[in-house]
Amino acid sequence: MNVNKSNEREVFCAVTHDMPVLQTLREIVNEVYRLYDRRCPAQTALEKLRQLRSRVKGFEALSQSLTKLDSPTLEKSLEFLDDKLLPSTSNAVERGNRRYRKMQKSVYRVRTHGHLENRIALDMFRDSRATDKKRTFQNLHLTRAG
Repeated sequence: MNVNKSNEREVFCAVTHDMPVLQTLREIVNEVYRLYDRRCPAQTALEKLRQLRSRVKGFEALSQSLTKLDSPTLEKSLEFLDDKLLPSTSNAVERGNRRYRKMQKSVYRVRTHGHLENRIALDMFRDSRATDKKRTFQNLHLTRAG
């Protein structure tokens, strides 16, 4: 698994070698993920968040992207770290949830207004032809049984 991560890191560095802003943003995102380490108490995570906020203020190119770091809901989300009754989720569960959301997205993406109108028109056409089709099948069966 470490080979996979190092390979991903190499690909990321190769793709973004001309874009230091993206590399910096990735480092900041990794630090945000590290805030949610269950081994770290909430108070320590909040202190790390304060330090991260002060460090990030210097990046003017990323200021618009990092506005969520100042959100009070981010601090509230760190409170779960001290709750021993809340289990952390596994990657397998998260992967399953992501797979389910992706399937739902592809299902609902097809349901545009035009697609729905066409589908309804096709269903109505089939319904209008159903009696003729039934009569045809009955005649075929009678002819074959003959």
